[in-house]
Amino acid sequence: MKETLNAYLPKPATRVALYAALLSFLTYASVYAFRKPFTVGTFEQEDRVFGIPYKDALVIAQALGYMISKFYGIRFIAELGKFGRGNLIILLVTISWIALLLFGITPAPWNIVFLFLNGFPLGIIWGILFSYIEGRKATDFIGAALAVSFIFSSGFVKTVAKWLWITFPISEKWIPFATGALFIIPLICFVKLLEKIPPPSEEDRLLRVERSPMNKEERKVFFGKYAAGLVLLIFVYIVLTIFRDIRDNFAADIWKTLGYGSLPSIFSKTEIPITLMVLVLMGSMMLIKNNTRAFIITHYLIIVGFLIAGISSMLFVMHWLNPIPWMTLVGLGLYMGYIPFNCLLFERLIAAFRQPGNIGFLMYLADSFGYLGSVVIIIAKTFMKNTNSWTYLYSNGVIIFSVIGICATIAALIYFKKKLNLIAKNQQYAVN
Repeated sequence: MKETLNAYLPKPATRVALYAALLSFLTYASVYAFRKPFTVGTFEQEDRVFGIPYKDALVIAQALGYMISKFYGIRFIAELGKFGRGNLIILLVTISWIALLLFGITPAPWNIVFLFLNGFPLGIIWGILFSYIEGRKATDFIGAALAVSFIFSSGFVKTVAKWLWITFPISEKWIPFATGALFIIPLICFVKLLEKIPPPSEEDRLLRVERSPMNKEERKVFFGKYAAGLVLLIFVYIVLTIFRDIRDNFAADIWKTLGYGSLPSIFSKTEIPITLMVLVLMGSMMLIKNNTRAFIITHYLIIVGFLIAGISSMLFVMHWLNPIPWMTLVGLGLYMGYIPFNCLLFERLIAAFRQPGNIGFLMYLADSFGYLGSVVIIIAKTFMKNTNSWTYLYSNGVIIFSVIGICATIAALIYFKKKLNLIAKNQQYAVN
């Protein structure tokens, strides 16, 4: 990967890219230690809450906090300046960690509210972190490193949390706080180093458009220009977020159903190869200098991801594919669709259309509705009195929604191709 970067960037820029990629990856991987460890527990001994299984209620509470923060972030991240970003990340993580302490202290079901308070500050952090790296020639590579931390850290922190639970006499509700305690000091160190990333160069600004805060009117104009295409992409992202979130929150339940519940390493066994494959795939997009071409190719990557997820799930349902390769392939496919939104798609959209603004606005717009969809699905499963396991719903649901996702992605691709062709014709007419 370093040789590839050197072929594309001068040596000083290569060092900056590698430094930024490493620090972004480590920082966000550490943030996950304050978000996902509670999901290793099944909480089967706890009573239902208003008819909802206790763990489902925990997932919903945290997802609601996360979702509301995304709606709030549409404005907050879009208008974010450069000053004090590192201290803000540390403050938000500290608030989320205190919420986990209160979650451990407070008896069930009253402690559920603290997972809501844990989710809200964590939902703001991605936008702050991405503001350090967007608008660069190497943003595809750096953003890919940041985005694949979703995959790696989700499995890694669950492995750590499961190890703590098995090794030490710690109850399920104290596992989240204990896991966070292992990561708080490294996280602070990573954030301090993150602050030392140099700003984008003049060449970066020329190639990728200078990124700036967006006020309400600017956000309204931006969305209005590309409304139909953005709505289609947001719909695709909702589908991807739903199944990514189910996989993330109920992986322990799925593995238990499949007979692998007692293996802490199972979470990392599937996620590490996915992380490496997606990192190489997304990072290599940096080599495509033409922003329009890269933007179009990203749509094809998403379509291929849906195909891999849908076909592998179909083979699993037909008993032609074993659980571990199924979870690996379906994860690879879903992340091939999900990760581009977080590092490539909107970055190249802004650059291709030469549209002033920032990724934070678009990403938080998509994220807010994505998490809304995730919460709705979890609640619907409970109140529809569906007795099927998450394994059954996940495997069959991926097949159906992969078809829907492919259709919506193709529609978005057609829309944006027409937009780009129209711009090209107008530019040619202006020259003539």
